[in-house]
Amino acid sequence: MNHAASKNLNLTLKIWRQAGPKQAGGLKTYQVSGISTDMSFLEMLDVLNEQLIASGEEPVAFDHDCREGICGTCGVVINGQAHGPDSGTTTCQLHMRRFKDGDTIVIEPWLAKAFPIVRDLIVDRSAFDRIIQAGGFVSVNTGNAPEANTTLVPHHVQQDAMSAAACIGCGACVASCKNASAMLFVSAKVSHLASIPQGQGERSKRVLNMVATMDAEHFGNCTNTGECEAACPAKINLTNIAQLNREYLKASLFSKE
Repeated sequence: MNHAASKNLNLTLKIWRQAGPKQAGGLKTYQVSGISTDMSFLEMLDVLNEQLIASGEEPVAFDHDCREGICGTCGVVINGQAHGPDSGTTTCQLHMRRFKDGDTIVIEPWLAKAFPIVRDLIVDRSAFDRIIQAGGFVSVNTGNAPEANTTLVPHHVQQDAMSAAACIGCGACVASCKNASAMLFVSAKVSHLASIPQGQGERSKRVLNMVATMDAEHFGNCTNTGECEAACPAKINLTNIAQLNREYLKASLFSKE
């Protein structure tokens, strides 16, 4: 198979710089040249940082870890789109071939009250951790794993549970939502555990606690614009939000606590 030869790009980058959570921030302009179209977006930022360090400037701080689209650590808003122009793709898996020579690229952090900026493009997403701690677990007996075939789960239920479990918790749904809502994230966790036999013990308590924590963390309300689903690299479906609403209503009406 023939592949198009890589090209080099000269780009203008407008990047959000902020020294700390209590300092004022703003966009700063940089020029980078010789960027290969085979590079990932994060590799391009690496090149910029090498350039900044060589000139005695502070490098741009950004989150990254696996760089394989698995962990959800990376994430920035690129030209107004969470994770950039490709659908179903994390920032680390976005390649520079999606841009043209001479382009101006605006790079910002996740902007949400619940995700305070730590520095530059890094935000504190520990609000997601606290939501998980509020109910994103199951209480089951420890010991040897039971024989898988003894727990019967219909195929369509298993598929729905696995689709919801694909959420990597990157926060793109929050960053893309005009209300900074975390409903898609919470709904994925609730739907996943509500679908499997092991999740039934805390089913009502889970949804009540997770929604209460979501509200306490100052995430916004869902108004069903669907931008969260469009931005999600794991392609979590909006139907999970409908499932969350059903779970919450049922728990509110019938919970004994």
